[in-house]
Amino acid sequence: MLRSVLSLMSGGLFGAGLLLSGMTDTTKVQGWLDLFGAWDPTLAFVMGGALIPMAIAWRLTQGRAPLTGGSFPSPAKAEFDRRLILGSVLFGFGWAMAGLCPGPALASLSFGGWQGLVFVASMALGMLLAPRLRFVLDRGLAKA
Repeated sequence: MLRSVLSLMSGGLFGAGLLLSGMTDTTKVQGWLDLFGAWDPTLAFVMGGALIPMAIAWRLTQGRAPLTGGSFPSPAKAEFDRRLILGSVLFGFGWAMAGLCPGPALASLSFGGWQGLVFVASMALGMLLAPRLRFVLDRGLAKA
């Protein structure tokens, strides 16, 4: 029960943060990505406002256990490989074209109309197809 309550509170806080920061406003996000046009630097503060507390949280959780049990995940190893680069490029293209990434896309379902629904459905389809595509690409590169 405690885990569900904490999850609901965390999700609500995350969604409120997305709305207040403007991350669900596609024009604001695209303005951030438009370096040589009408650049809007305000999302840099949103990113800093997320990265700084997270860096502190990683330090504070070392050697501790979560309140609801289990364990905190270990920080990911920094491996720059083909998969990371390709995934980053595809994520960036999608973010630039639509102005949404997965969190804000889900938040936009409550007010985004049919366009938000189409985006989330397309995003889910891409997530389902990605492992199959990776398998095909890995197999094709192994033959080359």
